[in-house]
Amino acid sequence: MLLALLSPAKKLDFKPAPDFAKSTTPQLLADTAELAVRAKNYTRDDLRRLMDLSPALAQLNYERFQNFDETNNAGTKPAIYAFNGDVYLGFDAKTLNKADITFAQKHVAIISGLYGVLRPLDAIQPYRLEMGSRVDTARGKDLYAFWRKKLATTLNGMTAGMKAPTVVNLASVEYWGAVEEKALDAPVIHTAFKEIKAGKATIVSFLAKKARGMMARYIVQHRISNASDLKSFDAAGYRFDPKDSTDSAWTFSRKVK
Repeated sequence: MLLALLSPAKKLDFKPAPDFAKSTTPQLLADTAELAVRAKNYTRDDLRRLMDLSPALAQLNYERFQNFDETNNAGTKPAIYAFNGDVYLGFDAKTLNKADITFAQKHVAIISGLYGVLRPLDAIQPYRLEMGSRVDTARGKDLYAFWRKKLATTLNGMTAGMKAPTVVNLASVEYWGAVEEKALDAPVIHTAFKEIKAGKATIVSFLAKKARGMMARYIVQHRISNASDLKSFDAAGYRFDPKDSTDSAWTFSRKVK
């Protein structure tokens, strides 16, 4: 069985989710509360410097942290519908049915700077806290130090009930860096998505992000359970490239004009 890992998105959409999408509680909410207390102490200028934000975005996120209350479910939304960046355009949760989302709840996870690990239906409040942020806590100087042990433990809990589990890394370098790979109980397949033009293969960031979301969607819609079946992924013209792949790092490429 597979567990696909995604990164979150900076862009959010808090319009109502489908009626069937009933929210669940994030697994690491106590840790989130600890981080939120720390974030509430930041000034607008602190946040601007921390995440290289414009004054307007610094103000917005200052207000978000000041209003953050992990005990209040009002104004929350399931994560898979709330994130709205390139990855989530590829996943396109709003066009999936209840059975698809139910499957995704067990086979897709999102690494988050504020919530640690999110399942698709976990309720989140509007926030922005990038994993690369140097938020100092009792656990260390940044969010990598804060989350690293907890992430591996939580992901192992998610794969514990699976038969022959495999983790499919569809996250960015920034977010995958918070996962202690050697502490995972399941093997990992890393993925890359490339565009081939004039015989040259390159990674185009926003296209690769969208492809990661499409692969997670493919896993969900096709109920992929064996890692080898993932080589059949063919959304948007991508194909598995055996010449540019290893046992643990798989490349999918497509020709573009």
